[in-house]
Amino acid sequence: MKKLCILGSTGSIGTQTLEIVRQFPDKLQVKALVAVQNADLLLQQALEFLPEMVVIGNEDLLPKLISGLAHTQIKVYSGTEAINIAATLDSIDTVVAAMVGFAGLAPTIAAIKAKKTIALANKETLVVAGELMMRLAKENDVALLPVDSEHSAIFQCLVGESSTDIEKLILTASGGPFRKTLASDFGKITKAQALKHPNWTMGAKITIDSASMMNKGLEVIEARWLFDILADKIEVLVHPQSIVHSMVCFNDGSVKAQLGAPDMKVPIQYALSYPARWTAPNPRIDWQSLAQLDFEPADFSKFRCLALAFESLKVGGTAPCILNAANEAAVALFLAEKIRFIDIPTKIEAALNHFSVHKSEDLSELQQIDQKVRLFVNS
Repeated sequence: MKKLCILGSTGSIGTQTLEIVRQFPDKLQVKALVAVQNADLLLQQALEFLPEMVVIGNEDLLPKLISGLAHTQIKVYSGTEAINIAATLDSIDTVVAAMVGFAGLAPTIAAIKAKKTIALANKETLVVAGELMMRLAKENDVALLPVDSEHSAIFQCLVGESSTDIEKLILTASGGPFRKTLASDFGKITKAQALKHPNWTMGAKITIDSASMMNKGLEVIEARWLFDILADKIEVLVHPQSIVHSMVCFNDGSVKAQLGAPDMKVPIQYALSYPARWTAPNPRIDWQSLAQLDFEPADFSKFRCLALAFESLKVGGTAPCILNAANEAAVALFLAEKIRFIDIPTKIEAALNHFSVHKSEDLSELQQIDQKVRLFVNS
């Protein structure tokens, strides 16, 4: 029985994780649920799964949860420190790190220091503090099991293989809703258009990141740290069907690919079941209707966010932290319809040019940089 803390239980990954818990009540048990804002859904989840502890990030929403759970034995808390406590409870062994953005970094680090297995869905943690995260994971003998479909695919392809035999990692990308849109038309893209992903149903922030291809850029940085491989050995290939989730090229010319229907429950389940595979009714590939698999190179000139991500990875140091903070702030402005879609990479590039870059593994300093970049982008 694996005992879980789910950071971000009301988001896309969190709700799908709970679907898996429902399928495997004899294998998985929820001990802590954490959400930032959605108190109504968090309350429903708490009443169904009866965890030991529930935390809401927004302290103003605490009274609603206390009232709704007064007749239970569930402990109810709010605030950032309570989130860290939930991630380190003695009663849990696995933390599903699915909080969106920079906010997920501190509780994930706390969980690593508490020697919890991490099912990692928050790519920003490795983008902002990859070197720190991997060092702490090694020092505490903690497994970081990827939940992203692309990193899960690479992880699966590397089972039984030596990392020294890797020639290249190929991350596939759907290309998002604007794969065929002319660069000259990017200035006309609306919020509604950007939120309409052709293959995946996700939260608003990650959907916009997919439309700009920043999501793939963040995944490149994450892959660099997860698999200890340099940027020049990571390639992005557009694959609109989202059937081949990623590939590994080996030094003898062989290529391994992991395929599956575009359903996030498969990689989430694998992170929870590893090294076993549990029988589940997840969608299967319909080979009869799959006429072909298409691949094409990524357009770095049209999708400037992807290019900026590669550049920040090569620069190193605090550049990815600046990139991530600027992107989160710019995407929030776009979702609030205060800037255009085409302005997102412009804001990010301005931040990267404005702030000096240096090496840092200090969490408090990274938090300060994050805040300064957000203020800059919003100014």
